[in-house]
Amino acid sequence: MDVWLQQLLNAISLGAIYALIALGYTMVYGIIKLINFAHGDVFMVGAFLGYYAMLLVDGTPLGANPWTKLLVALLVAMVGSTLLGVTIERVAYRRLRNSPRLAALTTAIGVSFLLEYGTIYLRGAQGAQPEAYPTLFTAHLDLFGATLKMDALVILVTSFLLMIVLQFIVQNTQTGRAMRAVSFDMDAARLMGISVDRTISVTFALGSALGGAAGVVYGLYYTSIDPFMGLLPGLKAFIAAVVGGIGSIPGAMVGGFLIGLLETGVSALGFSLFRDAVAFIVLILILLVRPEGIFGEHVREKV
Repeated sequence: MDVWLQQLLNAISLGAIYALIALGYTMVYGIIKLINFAHGDVFMVGAFLGYYAMLLVDGTPLGANPWTKLLVALLVAMVGSTLLGVTIERVAYRRLRNSPRLAALTTAIGVSFLLEYGTIYLRGAQGAQPEAYPTLFTAHLDLFGATLKMDALVILVTSFLLMIVLQFIVQNTQTGRAMRAVSFDMDAARLMGISVDRTISVTFALGSALGGAAGVVYGLYYTSIDPFMGLLPGLKAFIAAVVGGIGSIPGAMVGGFLIGLLETGVSALGFSLFRDAVAFIVLILILLVRPEGIFGEHVREKV
């Protein structure tokens, strides 16, 4: 039993990371119906920003305590990712808002490559080489025979707190109400005096901030980052958003945990070579059986 409890704890930690990334995909799609494939690379940039922030505070009073070090890394990653996400929306996507979806999708892929190879260029000679992420916490908890590393506990607490904050913003603030109004009917929202451009920018900012935080907790969990790290987790998080019902915030959370559970379960059963494939199998099945996802609603499009 302790083995399966251990796997369950691992699955929840991994699922929390996927859920954080998936929220960025689902929020942007919910507002402007864009699949922002560059979001996985915003997550990558957040991981590097957190990494360099930790290096900068090493040897200072802030770096002496792992909690303050983590807080600085999260703040730097979230602020940097927010600025990056808003810049991408303003420069690359805003002018394409009324263009065919294929144009915006192609642009998103281009931005993704730009971020990956831009990061390699900025890193200089070490380029695409992976970087070892600092280990902040070495303690662990014994829970009914299973071992829960402090890193995993930090990931869980951080992820759940951020999801609660996001849910509060969306459901209980004026900005959240504006986001829901724009998502429901952009033209009607504009007629009601809502600044659509500002609301979309805020949506990108929130999604990118969550992506940046996910980059830091991903680095803590896997202890290694590289400029191409956003590709596979980004695709899995996108699948999580589709499985949960893209455009639905609760759906993205549930989808993230579901993908984390399946991936860890497949590895625990001895099929670790197929742990990446299982997410894509789930995507195919959900598109065949319930294309709108678990929490999605079937919407007919007028011709």
